[in-house]
Amino acid sequence: MTADTAHASITTSVEMIMRWFAKLARSLMLSALVACVITVGAPCAAEEPDPPTPPGFGQERGPLFAPSAWLELSTPVQKQINLNVYGFYIGNLDVPVAQVDVAIRATKFFTVTPSYMSYWVPASGLNELSPQPGHFTDSYKEQQFRLDGTFTFPIRKFEMSVRGMYVRRFRPAPADDSNRYRVRIGIARPIVTGGHVWKPFASYESFYEPTGGWNRERVWSGVTLQLAKKVFLQPSYLWETSDHGRDINYLLLGVIFRTK
Repeated sequence: MTADTAHASITTSVEMIMRWFAKLARSLMLSALVACVITVGAPCAAEEPDPPTPPGFGQERGPLFAPSAWLELSTPVQKQINLNVYGFYIGNLDVPVAQVDVAIRATKFFTVTPSYMSYWVPASGLNELSPQPGHFTDSYKEQQFRLDGTFTFPIRKFEMSVRGMYVRRFRPAPADDSNRYRVRIGIARPIVTGGHVWKPFASYESFYEPTGGWNRERVWSGVTLQLAKKVFLQPSYLWETSDHGRDINYLLLGVIFRTK
């Protein structure tokens, strides 16, 4: 077996696992939505880097690997309000991303978060995403205003979360501005070892657009590691598939700083 054949086999196996997980998560989504309405508990869920969703151009080429790094600074503004500032860099696409959000804890188990994201994809990144290279000479820039509500609740030692998000996408001409809706369910399990907290997590998310229906899915898994009192490391893997784009395998490494 050649190296290319082995790599293709591993990629296929990973995608099969991710598709199975996505199918299972869809079947559990309705149950989770019902549970979050009738259950209250402590807030939870993993820290969330949010890779952007570049425009899709087909699936003629195989999946794309995108090793990425991100940094988050989190600081309280008031007792129930946190300001989070993120910076991302998506490798293989050369995409810089900036994001700011304000997490407002409305009740013990419900958080509202308005946020703003801006990202820029160079022509080389668009060519990586396209069915065949060599078509793009211009870059692509998109800005997004997002508003989400997240229910969080415990089930035994596990932390569950259900999030609904509205996204307004501001896109350059000739593309029109558009709306997007996202639904995500997540599970995490805090583990205390040597005075430090480790938190493995996994989530499934589906995207809906009025013109395209349910056209994008994400499966995300990783672990949040407490390095110091206010510093956390988060290695993770995020698999994204869409109707009109190449599958993307994000290999993420994040560093989180909290001022309190």
